[in-house]
Amino acid sequence: MVSNLPPKLSIYVIGSTYDKLVLWVLLFEDLVWIYEELYELNRVLQKAATMNRTVIMTTLNEAWAAKDSIFDLFIESFKIGNQTEGLLKHLLVIALDQKAYARCLKSKLHCYSLRTDGIDFSGEAYFMSADYLKMMWRRVQFLTKVLDMGYNFLFSDADIMWFRDPFPHFYPDADFQIACDYFRGNPSDIENAPNGGFTYVKSNNKTRQFYRFWHDSRILYPKYHDQDVLNKIKRDPCIQQMGLKIKFFDTAYIGGFCEPSRDLNKVCTMHANCCAGLENKVHDLKIMLEDWRKYMKLSESNRSDHSWTVPQLCGYALPNYSGIRLISLKGGVANFFFSFFVIICSLASFGRHRSTNKTSEGT
Repeated sequence: MVSNLPPKLSIYVIGSTYDKLVLWVLLFEDLVWIYEELYELNRVLQKAATMNRTVIMTTLNEAWAAKDSIFDLFIESFKIGNQTEGLLKHLLVIALDQKAYARCLKSKLHCYSLRTDGIDFSGEAYFMSADYLKMMWRRVQFLTKVLDMGYNFLFSDADIMWFRDPFPHFYPDADFQIACDYFRGNPSDIENAPNGGFTYVKSNNKTRQFYRFWHDSRILYPKYHDQDVLNKIKRDPCIQQMGLKIKFFDTAYIGGFCEPSRDLNKVCTMHANCCAGLENKVHDLKIMLEDWRKYMKLSESNRSDHSWTVPQLCGYALPNYSGIRLISLKGGVANFFFSFFVIICSLASFGRHRSTNKTSEGT
């Protein structure tokens, strides 16, 4: 008969009676903290979850929680979206610092304070900075815990505006579904470049193994963020052995500044990706919300011609696999260099794509 009980933990302490007593007190305090953390997390997950144990989640720090900043726009999008306000009751905000937690509680949403010893996540984390990398990997680690507790989740960055319910566009046969900066036309095409800002994950053995494998892979790629590591491991034989089914969202429904969803009759969410700097994001997201309000005021017959007037301060390059079309380069020096970086990456991707095509044609 196989027991479901966990194995007994034996701890042997060498030292004086005082040393042993101090160590046991510290161990007891840690165990109490772990229990309280898991108890509180399970409590808020239960309150926020849908009938099928799915929770919408986002992370928040002090920089994004400031008045008239990203978080206010995020919540506003739910309220002005097409039948999206009701989804707020299933939103769980993961606060990365105490000011963000207080801001969340003031908004009367489901809130959870994520403790990370020795790390301050309150400031703006610039792309690929040390704090940014720590924040991204802490997120992967936390989401693994959510899967372990048996909850499915839809994770959304707070700089994603919600205009329609995206759930009807999810693939029922996929375990792990993720947005992409540029969609290649096939949701099963592993060459789609993933964007971890918007992911829907079912809780099962495959996804739990996958998230642990993903988090452990950071050791092999110490200078890469979670998204780049995912891009490297997505073809790994280990994932095939897990039987994990990965699919990518069509940018027509789950769009962003990299590849905007131009048909407002289809768009569900829009991400302020391909954009450097908090001020630039806030500026363009405010315009995006105003574009949506104007669209919603139009009659059905006039809506087909309406589209976004953004990005403006944000910049991006759109690869069309027959050349690179530069859309916008505004917003200061930082945004210029970010846009230049995107163009170089796009050219490299384009070169690989052409090379692959020539190889396939030769065979």
